[in-house]
Amino acid sequence: MAIHYSCRHCGVSLGTVDKQTVQAEQLGFHKLNEEERHEMIQYDHSGNVYVKAICEDCHESLERNPDYYQQDFLIH
Repeated sequence: MAIHYSCRHCGVSLGTVDKQTVQAEQLGFHKLNEEERHEMIQYDHSGNVYVKAICEDCHESLERNPDYYQQDFLIH
């Protein structure tokens, strides 16, 4: 099982955690409500987890341009 992180806005890969015995609490997943989990976390048939987060570039863009929050995809 691997946990793959990518930016929800630009799609860039943020990294992978390749560990067999990681707990949801260690990753902070337990702090998400059901809607957030459904929106941010996906699983495949092999047990891999795909997490949508935000990269630094998109975070900075959103801080400078709050109206970008209405967009699903940002291009830098």
